[in-house]
Amino acid sequence: MPETSRISLLTMSENLTFLAEDAEAGHRIIIRVHRPDYHCQEEIESELAWIDDLRTTAHVNTPAPVMTTTGSPVLTISADGQSLHVVAFEHAAGREPDIDEGLPQWFERLGAVNATLHEHSRRWQPPVGFVRKRWDLESMISPRGLWGDWRNAPGMTAVEAATIHDAIVYLKSEIALYGTAPERFGLVHADLRLTNLLVSRDSMTIIDFDDCGFCWYAYDFAAAISFHETDPSVPQLRDAWIKGYRSVAEFSAADEAMLDTFVMLRRILLCAWLATHQESKEGKMLSEGFSRDTAGMARRYVEQRRGQSREGQQGVVQSLCGHEHDKQAKGDQTGIDRQVRDQTVNDKVRMA
Repeated sequence: MPETSRISLLTMSENLTFLAEDAEAGHRIIIRVHRPDYHCQEEIESELAWIDDLRTTAHVNTPAPVMTTTGSPVLTISADGQSLHVVAFEHAAGREPDIDEGLPQWFERLGAVNATLHEHSRRWQPPVGFVRKRWDLESMISPRGLWGDWRNAPGMTAVEAATIHDAIVYLKSEIALYGTAPERFGLVHADLRLTNLLVSRDSMTIIDFDDCGFCWYAYDFAAAISFHETDPSVPQLRDAWIKGYRSVAEFSAADEAMLDTFVMLRRILLCAWLATHQESKEGKMLSEGFSRDTAGMARRYVEQRRGQSREGQQGVVQSLCGHEHDKQAKGDQTGIDRQVRDQTVNDKVRMA
């Protein structure tokens, strides 16, 4: 790009993203300046290697990384004495879809895209030196999580934290039973939320693989509804996503039964993200009331799991956002807690 190119800030989230425009040539590229001390160069190169293969062999609609004159797609710059990694991508047209605007049709498309990514992940042999983060319970919701401690979310009260912790007991038990078999756990995008979708007429482009890593495949749905988990449209979006997914790959009843658990997991992880990213657009707009609403989700999640334990219906999917709950059911709560504790110990799930 010539030095006369105009550069403007697009977003400040995990990273800083800029648009560089050469008005004379009509050329645009997207420049991503990485957050310090998050990804090493090898991790970034691995992300771009996956993108290149997805574009070539799976024909996924995502912008191409831009090679530099150094022969590497990753540059390192110095700013105020700090070393920063920088990459660039070809510009893609489109806009972020709105939660209230015909979103189910896009979620059906998104489900098919997620299935395509997962099928590629299952069969792909990564290059030597490939390294990406592992998104598991330790890295997501432990006090040493990659995004920090969820208990530090803005405005989090002791009562809210205790309610969320109660949900984590059940969450860990269900995830331990579900497991990490290769057909359930592998390389995923991990952040295909609305802000990382670009739609234009009947086309959809996916962007920002910055958080791609090894996680449960079904978790990608939870990532898709980030920050909108309590919206009344979520059950419809879930059905559309599953329909799209099954048009490309198998999505079993056991996978479907885990969606509410992964939504709960993602929501708790977002509490940690907000705690460490308060300068972001989401951090400025959503901090107030986010932990309160997360605690409300956690309370409903626990009620559902306790009800399933009483009725012997483990794994039944119920919506986290607005379904009526059976508040008349009685049971031996001590026995239920003992059952969950014993299962947790047996599966070696470390408590938060």
